[in-house]
Amino acid sequence: MSLMSFITPSLVNSAVQSITPILLAALAGTLCGRVGVFNMAMEGQLLVGAFAAVVGSYATGSALGGVLFAIVFTVLFSLILAYGATVFKGDSVVICIGMNLLAAGLTAYLLRQMFGVSGTFSDPGIVGLTKIRIDAINTIPWIGWIFSRQTAITWLAWILTAAVTIMMFRTPLGLRLRGVGEDASAAGTMGIDVTRYRVLTVLFAGGLTGLGGAQLSLGTVSIFSEDMSAGRGWIAVVAVMLGRNHPLWAALACVLFGVADALSVRLQSQGLPNQLTDVVPYVVTLLALALSHRKRLKRRAAETITAHA
Repeated sequence: MSLMSFITPSLVNSAVQSITPILLAALAGTLCGRVGVFNMAMEGQLLVGAFAAVVGSYATGSALGGVLFAIVFTVLFSLILAYGATVFKGDSVVICIGMNLLAAGLTAYLLRQMFGVSGTFSDPGIVGLTKIRIDAINTIPWIGWIFSRQTAITWLAWILTAAVTIMMFRTPLGLRLRGVGEDASAAGTMGIDVTRYRVLTVLFAGGLTGLGGAQLSLGTVSIFSEDMSAGRGWIAVVAVMLGRNHPLWAALACVLFGVADALSVRLQSQGLPNQLTDVVPYVVTLLALALSHRKRLKRRAAETITAHA
């Protein structure tokens, strides 16, 4: 099989869809990191968002209702981190691990209590997100197939990436947010309410992750499965680390992981066992972390040599 026959519009389309929830979670983690709150709860937030989206879509008969449910309930879920790590001065790592465990157990429990099923819930009453078809580019080979078959959340994710980048580095609000994260005491002496900025940022980030959860459960398939976030939140944490809390660099890392995710599905369709293909995104993640760490060590060694010269 040639490389060009392997790389198809369907593969690229699948990669773009796979990138979306990871990208939204990574944006959330980047915002939290900029205000000094280390967010490792994106895995649980994605899961809560995915479950709430299915509940909202099923209850209202509308995909928009599902998206709104996802945003609202993920923001409410994020109150745990917002107040636990700021007002109550708790350890954000411990809080986030607890949130991830809570999300996994709570969604599984509610799935049984609300719908009487375990594992997976699917129903004709669940309305999925509509794919946006753009007539102007729909007939263009490759481009039309890929970009006119995405949901509004996918388009919104990239718009938000640009908006967050501009806000962070080109506006007074972004300067204040960065100041809160870099030196909270100095920001406080300038009259900035550090706690308020952190709480609101974490809650806004929760809304972004809720959107990612809605994309997971309503974007490609209109179902909810237990633990359907499948490590995407942890991959988003790695993307934030690789991007060093910069939205654009984190987005590039998300592209890498999204392509790896789509590639694993493609390899499975070629007959490889799913036990092997499922590890592809995580192997890529570990390799990216290892290369980033090696590069950082080389930079530090060079700086040390320069300092002693």
